[in-house]
Amino acid sequence: MAREFTSVGVVGLGTMGAGIVEVFARNGIDVVAVEISEAALERGRATLTGSTDRAVAKGKLAEADRDALLGRVNFQVGLAALHSVDLVIEAVPEHLDLKQRLFAELDRVCKPEAILATNTSSLSVTEISVATTRPNQVIGIHFFNPAPVMKLVEVIRTVVTSAEVVADVEALCARLGKVDVTINDRAGFIANALLFGYLNHAVSIFEARYATREDIDAAMKLGCGLPMGPLALMDLIGLDTAYEILDTMYRRGGRDRRHAPVPLIKQMVTAGLLGRKSGRGFYTYERPGSPRVVPDEQTPAATEAALADGARVIAKVGIGNARSELASPAVVTKVGIVGSGTMATGIIEVFARSGYEVVSVTRGVEKSATVCEAVKTSLNKGVVRGKLSEAERDAALGRVTWSATLEHLADVDLVVEAVVEELSVKKALFASLDEVCKPGVVLATTTSSLPVIDLAMATQRPADVIGLHFFNPAPVMSLVEIVQTIRTSAETTATARAVCAALGKTGVVCGDRSGFVVNALLFPYLNDAVKMLEASYSTADDIDHAMKLGCGYPMGPFELLDVVGLDVALAIQRELYLELREPGFAPAPLLEHLVTAGYLGRKSGRGFRDHTNR
Repeated sequence: MAREFTSVGVVGLGTMGAGIVEVFARNGIDVVAVEISEAALERGRATLTGSTDRAVAKGKLAEADRDALLGRVNFQVGLAALHSVDLVIEAVPEHLDLKQRLFAELDRVCKPEAILATNTSSLSVTEISVATTRPNQVIGIHFFNPAPVMKLVEVIRTVVTSAEVVADVEALCARLGKVDVTINDRAGFIANALLFGYLNHAVSIFEARYATREDIDAAMKLGCGLPMGPLALMDLIGLDTAYEILDTMYRRGGRDRRHAPVPLIKQMVTAGLLGRKSGRGFYTYERPGSPRVVPDEQTPAATEAALADGARVIAKVGIGNARSELASPAVVTKVGIVGSGTMATGIIEVFARSGYEVVSVTRGVEKSATVCEAVKTSLNKGVVRGKLSEAERDAALGRVTWSATLEHLADVDLVVEAVVEELSVKKALFASLDEVCKPGVVLATTTSSLPVIDLAMATQRPADVIGLHFFNPAPVMSLVEIVQTIRTSAETTATARAVCAALGKTGVVCGDRSGFVVNALLFPYLNDAVKMLEASYSTADDIDHAMKLGCGYPMGPFELLDVVGLDVALAIQRELYLELREPGFAPAPLLEHLVTAGYLGRKSGRGFRDHTNR
């Protein structure tokens, strides 16, 4: 039988500590809430009261339940008040020496059978435990912020934590309505080990001026469905906290450069730019502690561009981006789409529904008939779902001309190619487009991994070539990566921005680098997850749970890999590694072995999971 916890202590009543107090008190457990001074205690009390009052105002907590919750909390100054509790959780600042001193004192104060737990997100639980005479009763219980909302708890056992203590804590998590994942003591545990490598890489992209902060954040929110962009999330976490976590993981985790803090983070911390809590980090906030972003000197200026059809669109021009000069976009009324696959079909629908004349070019009449049927089917589904009328469907189809010859692109204003992802095929196509299309036409590629400059240099007009990387399914996904080469003109970029805006898409501008923004950040994170599984640190299920429940990701890394296709993921990761030559980007051997074995994910029936009976 698991131990029955009737009272717990929480040391440290900052945002996390106060949230942990609320979790226990909500579930009928008496809590002794401890701080080092009366002033700190009152701040903690105000944090808890504010959180519960907001819950009442939102109808998520009855007034009587709030009063009962607060009645279970005994606010005290000093550790002596913890002498009779069954469990203590510390939530003090993330400094090893501080936590060790605290645990030594808790060991002296608390009753012999009490469990001592740390909420650390990155420090060694083992190193904390040895400050006590009861290391077998020390464990990590890592809640996620905000603790009352987030379902995940990482339970971290050391090599000496007793099995009974682990079982008792797992039962307690279930009582609290949390989902626990039990893991060994390793730098960053699951969520932070995967999350902070990704965040650190995002900062490096920003530091290199590869893309603006707004575009980086928009790319990951719209391209991956994440609840927050990486730079906004860094501001929420606090840059000082992020630096400490990264530095700890780098020193404890084998000195992987993926976790070596980007110099910009240290510079911002030194300058006092800590994020929301200081009022300024990557963004500027209304006041310290406010979530409301206000304009600053880096905020993009909004410029209006008018298309020939009278539509008004907004084209963002990033300040500080050397390739984002103010330039007038060209007028685009007629668009050519080359290709017959799923992406080409979706892009045809997007342009036709947005009022553009479209010339669809495929390799033959049969292909054109197939694409035409696919577009009709998709538009009909839109009618059935009430997303467009029959008249709108008919008008969209009426704007499309079906062709099997490139010569019909002679009078278009923009060409978007969506053919097979092979460099030789695309280069040959761009050379042909260069001969067929009139001067000044923007030639765009939807490639997700190939160098755009290679395609540009296959033409005599590299200034007119750009990447327009739509995401699948194109009619649904609102993100388009606008990829400019070192030869792309400002006018071409401005035209691409204006077209994306007219399509109702969010265009993010980036340089011509492997992976662009989304894939460059997403796939190393997925690769890190495979390495974690390969090392037998945790299971695929627990890793997926950790990222979905602890970080709010819509899918866990292994769910996503099986959907994307392991062969696709491996190809992209290889491209990233070949370009950046960063050891941490080398494809995980397990990923390579699964692809060799034909385990490609859902499309083959098996990847990291078996899909044959699903």
